[in-house]
Amino acid sequence: MLPLSYAVRNLFRVPARLLQIVLGGGLVILLLMLAAALSEGMDGVLRSSGSEKNIIVLGTGSEESVERSEINASVPSELEAAVSGLEEVLGRAAVSPEIHYNGLLTLGGGAGDSRQALFRGVTPAALLVHPEVRLVEGTFPRAGEVMVGQLAAHRLGVGEAALKPGTLVKVGSTSLRISGIFQAPGTVMEAELWADLNDLRAIGQRDTISCVVVRLDSATFDDVEVFTLQRLDLELAAIRESDYYAKLAAFYTPLRIMTWVTAGLVVAGAVFGGMNTLYAAFASRVREMATLQAVGYSRKALAVSLLQESLLASLLGSLFAAVIALAFADGLSFPFSIGTFLLRITPGILGLGVLGGLALAIIGTLPPAWTCLRPELPAALRSA
Repeated sequence: MLPLSYAVRNLFRVPARLLQIVLGGGLVILLLMLAAALSEGMDGVLRSSGSEKNIIVLGTGSEESVERSEINASVPSELEAAVSGLEEVLGRAAVSPEIHYNGLLTLGGGAGDSRQALFRGVTPAALLVHPEVRLVEGTFPRAGEVMVGQLAAHRLGVGEAALKPGTLVKVGSTSLRISGIFQAPGTVMEAELWADLNDLRAIGQRDTISCVVVRLDSATFDDVEVFTLQRLDLELAAIRESDYYAKLAAFYTPLRIMTWVTAGLVVAGAVFGGMNTLYAAFASRVREMATLQAVGYSRKALAVSLLQESLLASLLGSLFAAVIALAFADGLSFPFSIGTFLLRITPGILGLGVLGGLALAIIGTLPPAWTCLRPELPAALRSA
């Protein structure tokens, strides 16, 4: 076998070609890592948003979009009275009436730009069914106030200063003061704005609410579903919160597939481009390889040496991609229709980048190496 130092020395023999391979391969690996982070980020935020213990009671036919749902405002009290075994905190049942509203938010006290925002009308009971929500600044919203999620500014495309506590915003013709900032890590709620339930009912000019979220203790999903089936007059349906967001995740599957298809096409193009570069590079080394065969090295040993060169270049490209991804992409927020998710360059994604780079090196090297080593020794020694 040829020593590894031979491959390293040849790798740096033509710096321009090395730079081309490293940068080209690095950009492809970077794209692969970003596609994985995008897919994981969107899927993760939707999976984390639903709890197995929470049941959403909403209008029949609105199981795929709670924003379209309208149910009678008396449902929360009737549900609490009819279903025993709901979780209680300090004697208060975990039953949260909610309004989900997609409307225009006007910044700057009503004089600034208008942005499409996701609002949730709540009462303090919302904290009983969404324990992941934590106030990090200010207070829970009362009448005339609104509380913003930590990622709401990113989703609206404004600076965080535009949504700091004490600032006035306008929803429709109603002015609201920002009372606080909350976090709900890894969930869609972190990009929402929470207002008082009655305020949002007035803004939406409705007497109904969107849904009721209840948190189970000893009760089961069937207990809640039986209530919805018994009260046909209310036209209710029950769905686990985790199932609701799983359906939303399935809805976005085509988008994730398109991301991977795009990344796959770019990778395929990069493989052919890299093979073309290596064909040209190895073609100029046919006599060198033939000379090494003449002094006793086998074709297999020479192929391994050529593969070592490509693997080393690929590892440099992977390192370049990892540095760029961690420096510029990790933590970036991406808004989508029902929330915002963060790109996270996890160790798993870094590993995927390295494996992708190694695969690129192996697939892109073997055909040119075979072409370089295939000629018979006399013919190869006489080649230009």
